[in-house]
Amino acid sequence: MIKIQNIYYMLSYAFKVLKGQEYVKCATEEFENTADLMAAILSKGIAIQIKRGLLREYVEVIEPLSSLRGKIDVTESIKTQTLIKQQLICTYDEFSVNCYMNQIIKTTVELLLRQDIAKVRKKELRNLMLYFKDIKTLDINQINWKLRFNRKNQTYQMLINICWLIIKGLLQVDNQGKMKMQKFLDEQHMHRLYEKFILEYYRKEFPMLKAAASQIAWNLDDEENYMLPVMRSDIMLSYGEKTLIIDAKYYSHTVQSQFGVKTLYSNNLYQIFTYVKNLDVSNTGNVSGMLLYAKTDEEILPNNEYRMSGNKISVKTLDLNCDFSEIAVQLNKIVDSHFRIS
Repeated sequence: MIKIQNIYYMLSYAFKVLKGQEYVKCATEEFENTADLMAAILSKGIAIQIKRGLLREYVEVIEPLSSLRGKIDVTESIKTQTLIKQQLICTYDEFSVNCYMNQIIKTTVELLLRQDIAKVRKKELRNLMLYFKDIKTLDINQINWKLRFNRKNQTYQMLINICWLIIKGLLQVDNQGKMKMQKFLDEQHMHRLYEKFILEYYRKEFPMLKAAASQIAWNLDDEENYMLPVMRSDIMLSYGEKTLIIDAKYYSHTVQSQFGVKTLYSNNLYQIFTYVKNLDVSNTGNVSGMLLYAKTDEEILPNNEYRMSGNKISVKTLDLNCDFSEIAVQLNKIVDSHFRIS
């Protein structure tokens, strides 16, 4: 379980812009569901962007015109018989708000307006969409999320990421390939947010640590590495000679049951052990590993610490269904137990 309000705090670490003064109300307001929270964040973000000015880009326009503009598409003009109306099909570039990122935002808002969100939120979004009247919508299933951000459009980065969470969180594909609605933010997408939140929390609250999602090289006896998979940690914290590798896990179940016996998921344990041993090439024992599960409603939850081949491997749970100040205490304790920071 996770308090809806804590999703906002997790997002605010993942997207630093949400810590701005403009979003203060989102941190204190009560929301009935996650979709309503996301709608509030998107509504505020769109309003701020409108004040800055909506993004404009050169987009290709193809339309029949009575006067020449740009290039003439002779083949299409003959095919559509526009000459009868004394028109030609012309292709030209227009500096327009009808660009791809604005189309993603409008498409997302139209999806949200069909959800169970507060009436006041729907009114806010409908009013904002008046500024998007000349902007087309997209096929949700065909949106290209591989976008490049630069100085011109960097203020859109958070908005597009929120749109991604909303669309991916509200839609799934059934066995027939049709899109259908689902519970907001499924396990897969919450896992991604959970992982990003923990990394950014440590970057922000513990600047003395080196916090990164680092790649780990295989400790090979020779240079042969053909077809070996890449090992990339979720979170790697380093301070002095010590390193802690954290593998963040957001699952509906934290332990498995076999013949009535509860055990840890073996693949997760093998993975963190492999990361630790390949990083600690000198066998100093200064590298530790942790599986950090989001706490579930299960009766038995892992809270164990092991010594494996000279390294500490621990399995912990993080309770997200409490005040955020308590979540911070839990995360801080992890650092305190692994590093001596004076």
